[in-house]
Amino acid sequence: MTAPADGVQAVPIRHLGPAELRRLSEARGLGFSGRELARIRRYFRAEGREPTDVELAGLAQSWSEHCSYKSSRRFLRAAFRGLASNPRVLGTGDAGVLRFPGGGAYALRIESHNHPSAVEPYGGAATGIGGILRDVLAVGAEPIALADPLFFGPLGPGGARPPRGVKAPRFIASGVIAGIRDYGNRVGIPTVAGQIAFDPAFVVNPLVNVGCVGWLPGGRPLPNRAGAPGDRLVLAGGGTGRDGIGGVAFASRELTEASGTASRGAVQLGNPILKQPLIRASLEAFERGLVAGLKDLGGGGLATASGELVHAAGLGSEIELDRVPLREEGLRPWEVWISESQERMLYDLRPRDLDAFLEIFRRHDVPATDLGEVVRGDRETIRWHGEPAAQLRLDFRVRPEEVRHRRAKARRRGRPAPKVPDRDLAGTVERLLLDPEGVSREPVVRVYDHEVTGTVVLKPLHGTVVSPSHGDAAVLRPDFDRPEGLAITTAAQPAACRDDPYRGAVGVVEEAARNLLAVGAAPDALSDCLNFGPPENPEVVRDLALVTRGLGDAARALGLAVPSGNVSLYNGGLGREIPPSPVVLATGIVRDISRLVSSDLKSPGDALYLLGSSRPELGGSLWARSGGRRSLAVPPGAPEALRRLGSRLLAAIGRREVVACHDVSDGGLAAAAAEMAFGGGVGFDVELSATGLAGPGLAAVAEGGSRFVVEVPKARRRAFERSLRGEACRPLGEVTDDGGRLRWRGRELARLDLRELYARWRSGLPLP
Repeated sequence: MTAPADGVQAVPIRHLGPAELRRLSEARGLGFSGRELARIRRYFRAEGREPTDVELAGLAQSWSEHCSYKSSRRFLRAAFRGLASNPRVLGTGDAGVLRFPGGGAYALRIESHNHPSAVEPYGGAATGIGGILRDVLAVGAEPIALADPLFFGPLGPGGARPPRGVKAPRFIASGVIAGIRDYGNRVGIPTVAGQIAFDPAFVVNPLVNVGCVGWLPGGRPLPNRAGAPGDRLVLAGGGTGRDGIGGVAFASRELTEASGTASRGAVQLGNPILKQPLIRASLEAFERGLVAGLKDLGGGGLATASGELVHAAGLGSEIELDRVPLREEGLRPWEVWISESQERMLYDLRPRDLDAFLEIFRRHDVPATDLGEVVRGDRETIRWHGEPAAQLRLDFRVRPEEVRHRRAKARRRGRPAPKVPDRDLAGTVERLLLDPEGVSREPVVRVYDHEVTGTVVLKPLHGTVVSPSHGDAAVLRPDFDRPEGLAITTAAQPAACRDDPYRGAVGVVEEAARNLLAVGAAPDALSDCLNFGPPENPEVVRDLALVTRGLGDAARALGLAVPSGNVSLYNGGLGREIPPSPVVLATGIVRDISRLVSSDLKSPGDALYLLGSSRPELGGSLWARSGGRRSLAVPPGAPEALRRLGSRLLAAIGRREVVACHDVSDGGLAAAAAEMAFGGGVGFDVELSATGLAGPGLAAVAEGGSRFVVEVPKARRRAFERSLRGEACRPLGEVTDDGGRLRWRGRELARLDLRELYARWRSGLPLP
């Protein structure tokens, strides 16, 4: 097969040896292994012809680690078996879909945009938001909320100088936050949850994870597969350019000194102004029943989307590639095939619905083009100006030969923790609260619009207008005609997972569940994004096995469905390795939004209680992180006990016996009490010996155990104690007018000036 220089090119491989095949793969940036190259050569020898550059480019996308999960799939299957087949789960496509009480359904998904954000922070983060919105739209849901867990290197002047070719953490963080702000705000979707963490491990490779929740009023998700032979394949949205070419290959290798320049073209260019009409046009087409199936164009572009769409139905396709609307001249056919240009969706339409669909998109001023049709059989035929550009068996093209079984090796972990000093307790608590990991995230939360659409009934920040503080979860009201709410939160504990991957992963799920319970929501589902280093490292493989098992075990014990997820490997480079960093987006059901609970303390004289059993282990805690203490024992999880305690807590909240609740996490018990007091503009008097731990220093900073601090009105104390009888429930102290007092066995050990401390805590985030 021959063609002009700007057309489809044949690539001779049938007579090449292993070394020559490897050089070809490297020169073209295909990323194939030796075994994969041998498999491709066998296929085309059997076909009796040479592959085209279009075919090789499409294979490289589908077989990449990013798209195929060939190194992680076996762990995912073992760990999450049965968690997606929960009766509440209605779909497990590009996003998971779950039933909502009383009717309707919601979708959720979280994924990563790490490598692009390291190279071009603003554009990488913005297009991460664009991609996750399309994932939710691709199951027929209207996006209603965003979340953004972010992980950067230290921002302060004392941080180590980044390696050559790596951007400064402050530059990356500022660009990422601006990208999320501008895209989310312009498309009009509220950003309601997330977190920001700082660690030297993320200097080279930041983690930018983005989540989205969507709403399906009819409760029926659309399939991510083709409908029937004869259906039309329509591409709608933005034009196709050279941005994002090779994006999945870029995401399937570690960063290097040259990545900032050599891989800039792999980063897509977002257009949020087009995304909103694309969403509106799609929703109108969904409502009228015009769409039989669809996929968004993300990693691998049209090649991946079209292949997965028709192969999932056991069918094939015929596509006229030259019909794809271009944003620039001179694109070669293989570039058009794999470009990851943003704001594009591929729709499967019955022929009778084509004209009505195109009219809707014309009215919304969104380009839509009929590219071809679904056909019987298992072959895709791609043509370029009438000439064949690709003719592949889809079972070969879409699926790698086998799941990789890589070597695993355990790390050495588990040193005993040093003793927490009991002296200068006030200074210890202040240092944790004012640590970059502990200060208020308000400066970032405020740049995101969490008021748009008017559906957010419990905001990301809780407390008074003049003294907002951290909340545990946000709550939306997706249907204004009903009292139910949907709570949304995120959780991650990279330091704990570095010290103990299994226990750390269990702790991540428990933290997500506690965040939901703390606002009065019953935990319902989670979507996970698994961020790891290169799978060629046996220690990374072992970490991946332990983390997935921990997530699955905890989700199962807590009754959480896991209908969707994402794996991001090859995070790191230049001798730097990220810790195992599973991140979850979790959702919960609020039966009555009039009975929500926030974290801020309400009234002096009210009683404070500590719920849950305290643990002395300090691995992964803020106290350990702030002192550079690693390899400490991580608290063991107890998700079954949390499920029982959570059920009793929800019942007490429903009876209005609890007016404030906050889970004990970063910084420990003293920090949790301070954050609650900050939000209410009041004080607290707390007895640390209520924890049962050995010494006030440990009692103040330990984060172990799934625990809550709750505020109970005076008149409701006896009823509350009856509600929690049999659970770990201990009187902790009371709400006061001002100041924070920490006692040990009745004796006051520390007094905090909360007004002065709050001013420093609120303005302490080291971001411009």
